[in-house]
Amino acid sequence: MEILSLLHKGNITIHVFAGSLALLTGIYILFKAKRTRIHRISGRVFLLLLAIVVFTGLSGVFIFKRHSFLLVITVLSGYMGFSGLRAIRSKSNKPQVLDIAVAFLALASVIFFLWYFTKTGMVWSGIIIYSTVAYLIMAVVYDLSRYFIPKKVYGKLWLYEHILKMVSAFSGLLSAFSGTVLPQYQPYSQFLPSVLGSLIAVGFIISAGINLNKANTY
Repeated sequence: MEILSLLHKGNITIHVFAGSLALLTGIYILFKAKRTRIHRISGRVFLLLLAIVVFTGLSGVFIFKRHSFLLVITVLSGYMGFSGLRAIRSKSNKPQVLDIAVAFLALASVIFFLWYFTKTGMVWSGIIIYSTVAYLIMAVVYDLSRYFIPKKVYGKLWLYEHILKMVSAFSGLLSAFSGTVLPQYQPYSQFLPSVLGSLIAVGFIISAGINLNKANTY
């Protein structure tokens, strides 16, 4: 039991350290010029750190039996990061087996999460739980339905997907961090980072749209 306790503490340390570095990297990316080599490198570092956060978060739930709400917010951030990376790499809505498999895995995680809370009750605020679950489901449903969008209609939607999903991955981490560090201000310490992330994503999407229109004009 002592060894298990030490492993749990080590897992928490790695989780917190990787999450903190991921947040700092994400902030750097938000303020750094896009479509540059440093942006791509920073993005890879962010996704690597995010993968560590997801792995240690899942370990905390399934191995060390910690709060299962962290499962859904971890799955949300992880899925958004994965899907955002896939969007920028494929730059199309052509069906890929890996993307479909991960989407269904995310849905299965949500189903498990909802079943778990019918058995044990909610730990965090209901508004946070339901909004997080709803957002993840909407993202997965969109990703599965986009394959039916005609190629000409889909166009540059992959760029907007990349922006929204990467910012969502960042804001999900920020929400988990602030909700844990500032529990006395819940649900606002969890909810407001998501609102901020949505505003940032909208701003970047509008900017990207304007730049694309200018490029098409010339």
